[in-house]
Amino acid sequence: MTVVQTTEQPSEESFGRQSRIVAFVVAVAFFMQILDGTIVTTSLPQMASTFGIEPVSMSIGITVYLLTMAAFVPLAGWAGDRYGARRVFLASITLFTVASLFCGLSGNLTEFVIARAVQGIGSALMTPVGRIIVLRNARKSDLVHAMSMITWPALTAPVIGPILGSFITTYLSWHWNFLINIPIGIIGLGLVLRFVPDQREEKVARLDLVGFFQSAAGLTFMLAGLEFVVQGTTGLAVSVGLIAAGAVFSVIATRHFMRVDAPLLDLSAFKVQTFAMSTLSAGTASRLAINATPFLLPLLFQVGFGLTAIDAGTYLLFYFAGNLGMKVITTRTLKTFGFRNVLVINGLISSVSIGCFALLSPSTSNWLIYCLLLAAGLSRSMNFTALNTLGFADIHASQRSSASTLSSMLQQVSLLLGVAVAAAVLNLSRTIHGGEALSLVDFRWAFLVIAVIGIVSSLRFLSLRHDAGAEVSRHKIKA
Repeated sequence: MTVVQTTEQPSEESFGRQSRIVAFVVAVAFFMQILDGTIVTTSLPQMASTFGIEPVSMSIGITVYLLTMAAFVPLAGWAGDRYGARRVFLASITLFTVASLFCGLSGNLTEFVIARAVQGIGSALMTPVGRIIVLRNARKSDLVHAMSMITWPALTAPVIGPILGSFITTYLSWHWNFLINIPIGIIGLGLVLRFVPDQREEKVARLDLVGFFQSAAGLTFMLAGLEFVVQGTTGLAVSVGLIAAGAVFSVIATRHFMRVDAPLLDLSAFKVQTFAMSTLSAGTASRLAINATPFLLPLLFQVGFGLTAIDAGTYLLFYFAGNLGMKVITTRTLKTFGFRNVLVINGLISSVSIGCFALLSPSTSNWLIYCLLLAAGLSRSMNFTALNTLGFADIHASQRSSASTLSSMLQQVSLLLGVAVAAAVLNLSRTIHGGEALSLVDFRWAFLVIAVIGIVSSLRFLSLRHDAGAEVSRHKIKA
């Protein structure tokens, strides 16, 4: 397929600057999307009080968002090719922003659930299509910087979201947790219209409806099962059954994609070692550790140490600073050491830092905790950016749309899988020692298990070639 660009192509001199601007524009939309997902959890009790229902009933607002997003993610790549990535990205931001308005204006649970479902559709299209836009507008020499730019929302929003949400809920009202998306969304729309070129595929096959329904069912059942494990609101049998059903539909969809001539998702990207390792095998396990840590840390400080939400938030600011601080030297580090060395060595540093949280106690020096949080944030940021960049280092132009969609699907699985594994270890440890509430020892086991998973995944990257992704990192291998 040939990409047709309907706006003037930037000159060679301005191409690098153009790709950075496009990446920044996409990052703004991603930040709005991810911030919404983390900020809403802090206001569920207040929302339940407004709607006159029990707080546990509000979990449906999170679940329906997750499931509608899962159902429509497989469609994103095809839609971007068929209607133009810029047009679909604009539509996704509009859907998300308008739905946020109606979430904030909801007067009862039904209205809120409908608005969250629409939000989920916008979110499903936003991430894969936004990544496609960045890949089309960045040369390989600019890819590390571009991917680093669109990665920072995933690193920072989960950290500052709960803090910001608590502040808004306490001093304003829960409505503003959603209404805050309105100005961000409007700014994002203006930036896309101004800076993102209109590109579309010249020829696009008809929609593979069978593949869409099969893949949507697989991802929806899988994520629903993992979400129920995290919430603990249903029996273990139901959760395991949903995960099993998701696995079955995923296998069926995979076989379908391999048989048909024009599949919804081109699985040939998995034949590329760098993509397969960074997204499916070692990459999923590595992201599991990355995603479990922001879930465990606030609980450790508030439940394990008995701190207030404000005090816990102060600690997390150092973690947040580490996530941002690494961005300054990410490109230079990858150029100096290469993807393979960074993913192995930095991955081990990240995993060891996670394991060190198991050694903390309320009597530990604050400065020691600050230093550990900073180190964990720095190494987490580097690992996340390296994984996301390496995944697309060797992807052919014809594979970009499917590869972006597949990457988004697998990242959603790894996100919930990380939280689910951490929650399962916490509950298992509590059950073994017979406690009614979580204790410090439960968190120690959780951090140790997550650290071991991270170490094993880091060592798996030793199977990468020494020059893996060198065209992107510009790392020179010595003879």
